[in-house]
Amino acid sequence: MGASGAGGARAIGVRFTSPRMLPDQDTIAAIATPIGRAGIGIIRLSGPLCLDMARQVFRPKHPITDFKSHCLYLGQFYDPSLNHPIDEVLLTFMKSPRTYTREDVVEIHSHSGYLLLSKIMDILLSHGARLARPGEFTLRAFLNGRIDLTQAEAIVDLINSRSERGLFLASRQMQGTLGQEIEGLRQKAIHILAQAEAVIDFPEAEADPGFSENGPQEIENGLVCPLEVLIASSEGRIWVDGVCTVIAGRVNVGKSSLLNRLLNEQRAIVTPVPGTTRDVIESSLTIEGIPLRLMDTAGLRRVTDEVEKLGIHLTRQKLSEADFILIVIDRSCPLEPDDLEIIHQSRGKPALIVLNKMDLPNRVHGGPYAEALACLPSVEISALTGQGLDELKKAMKGVILGDGADPLSLSAAPNARHRNALGRALTCFRDAATRIRENAPAEIVALELSSGLDALGEITGVTSTEEVLDSIFSQFCLGK
Repeated sequence: MGASGAGGARAIGVRFTSPRMLPDQDTIAAIATPIGRAGIGIIRLSGPLCLDMARQVFRPKHPITDFKSHCLYLGQFYDPSLNHPIDEVLLTFMKSPRTYTREDVVEIHSHSGYLLLSKIMDILLSHGARLARPGEFTLRAFLNGRIDLTQAEAIVDLINSRSERGLFLASRQMQGTLGQEIEGLRQKAIHILAQAEAVIDFPEAEADPGFSENGPQEIENGLVCPLEVLIASSEGRIWVDGVCTVIAGRVNVGKSSLLNRLLNEQRAIVTPVPGTTRDVIESSLTIEGIPLRLMDTAGLRRVTDEVEKLGIHLTRQKLSEADFILIVIDRSCPLEPDDLEIIHQSRGKPALIVLNKMDLPNRVHGGPYAEALACLPSVEISALTGQGLDELKKAMKGVILGDGADPLSLSAAPNARHRNALGRALTCFRDAATRIRENAPAEIVALELSSGLDALGEITGVTSTEEVLDSIFSQFCLGK
């Protein structure tokens, strides 16, 4: 299973300088299902020797003259050294190139269990297979031209998605939608670069006299604007990665109680003692269909205790990294300077003030700092009783999504690597348009266009380095 596509290293002529990144003739093997007690465990092999290995270790229940591609066979998996059956299994042979890796592939479907799967793996390794590195099956699919890098990354997103909409976006990217958009932009950039190079090669003939007049507009309409839209669509990543949500506030305002109430379990310790939470407690949940990575943090206050100081330092760090902040305030007493500090640190980020303890008399709107509440949206709750929790969830959704478009209409959800490359390409193309308007030499314009083209190529793998590929495929499990 996996994405299909015409992109990939061989199809587009990527050059790799290290043997680590070259398709080799090894036959690799790995357990493709999670270790544990289950009905089925799958071991996957890919490479030129996998069918020979299958013949040595598998005895079909009914005699066969040869394995047909993409058929399942019932039989016994044997340990040839002992001539002893290990397990009754289903085996399938898939002949290249109609496979995930575009190599010969064998899958062995046995019963699950760590000891059993390890024994089968040991036998395969003793017959010439090599243990696959993390992501090596997908790496081979990329190197053999079956998928591009965006499709490979989408496979990780599909596995790790935290919401149904995240699954949808990952599935679309796995089908090649992002790669196709990038390739379309590359072709436009190549066309414009060819015009600049024609001016360089034939300056006296004025190969394209309209380039200096029409070039900037062509770059802006064909490259700059679409890149801006793509970068803006990266907000769709929240459906794949989840929203990094920090619960912040001074001590004893009910942060841990709120975490427990949202999770509907006793995840954090709650006591009347100030400073109980000294480390970050993280949990995942979905609210109003939005996946959240929820973090309860140490309360902010002036302290001398070294351990609590470390917790407060970590709180400030998490606040700077947060996608969304829940500022918890005790509404049963006036605002304090520590409340103001948290509100100030949250400016510039999506944030919601949670006025907790609505089961007690309201005194938060009195005092000299009360006007600070007007700078952010707020909602009243009682973490103790659960009152106002539904309103809180709706308010969270409203702040996080804002006026965002329906994620099901998004064609792509660029990740951090993509955004970095898209940003560099955008800068280069904007500079190229500016240079043309400034009547800069065509060589400088061509250099900017070429640099932008290289940045786009990094996204799909046309110009990616070994370090980039190592970083991407190291995120995979051994069997993928």
